[in-house]
Amino acid sequence: MKYFLDSGKIEEIRYAYKNWAIDGVTTNPKHIKNSGKTFKTVLKELADEFKDTEFPISVEINPHLEKAEDMIKEAKEYSKLSSNFVIKVPCTEQGLIAAKILEEEGVRVNVTLIFSASQAIQAARINATFISPFIGWQEASGVDCATLLEDIMLIVENYGFSSEVIVAALRNGKQIVEAARLGADIVTAGFEVYNDSFDHPFTDRGLKIFQDAWDSTPH
Repeated sequence: MKYFLDSGKIEEIRYAYKNWAIDGVTTNPKHIKNSGKTFKTVLKELADEFKDTEFPISVEINPHLEKAEDMIKEAKEYSKLSSNFVIKVPCTEQGLIAAKILEEEGVRVNVTLIFSASQAIQAARINATFISPFIGWQEASGVDCATLLEDIMLIVENYGFSSEVIVAALRNGKQIVEAARLGADIVTAGFEVYNDSFDHPFTDRGLKIFQDAWDSTPH
């Protein structure tokens, strides 16, 4: 399974790429706002950082756009900035129309804000490069998303769809494990979510026991 970092902060992304071997990045308007930089600045940083690589970077179009033709126009503008850029479009009827045309014209698309298997089916049918079901938001509201993920992965497998499934908006290590158990291609989560998933209090406890034994043993 691949790990993508959900972030717009170049320092986080550099660290995770170097030390955690992340496989890609997903951004959205909120992440870019949190970077404290302009949209154009963040895109330039990402394009420069990963030029001459095959590192996918999902970049979201203006979320105010409602018509497919407007989405397509902006998506093509962004895709020209870097061969790494994958364009995020929302899973609306117009967004799916835009995604179909963009993929046919060689612009890779990540269909985002998917909250049902029926949405995922259409995104996969039109050969979107990535389809992104959101998990954290729903589970925070009491929804068990295991069935949703299981359905999506089974559908993709049943029909041999080429789309890769990015399980998005993850909030903890348990959700990462659940996505892996169900065969998701990719998970994307924030820096702190991954950092927390690497730790365990029993590891710390065991390390302290070994440290004390080491210190009390003649060398």
